[in-house]
Amino acid sequence: MGPPPGGGITPGPARGTERIAALDDAFATDARFARLRTRGRRTGAWRSVTVGYVDEADGSILVAAGSLDRAWAANLLADPRVEVAVAGRTFAGEAEALDDRDPRRGRAVRELILRYGTPSEGLGSGPIFVIRAVEPA
Repeated sequence: MGPPPGGGITPGPARGTERIAALDDAFATDARFARLRTRGRRTGAWRSVTVGYVDEADGSILVAAGSLDRAWAANLLADPRVEVAVAGRTFAGEAEALDDRDPRRGRAVRELILRYGTPSEGLGSGPIFVIRAVEPA
């Protein structure tokens, strides 16, 4: 049997990179996950994503993108303002990308793997952010 008409299989998203909206919404109600709302870097429209996080002693959280092409991470790099819903609290925040020398990077990857059983392949190869609450103006 030969390839299907039209030249073969059309590649889709890489395995594990597609988002399922219903699953994302279900995770958003679980206190183990943080719901981030970022401004789209091209459209300016608000976009939501649910991610794993690590608590910091000062009330901030750490989040890590598994690759450089994660839209939510690119949005935060373009505009660090973010709305966060996590563990029963909601706040306006500001994201700061951690540089490679920051010890929180390694801790974030380690804690995310231990907390979520996340495969380590690629985790931390994208940006890692600390998100701090900002006071209303």
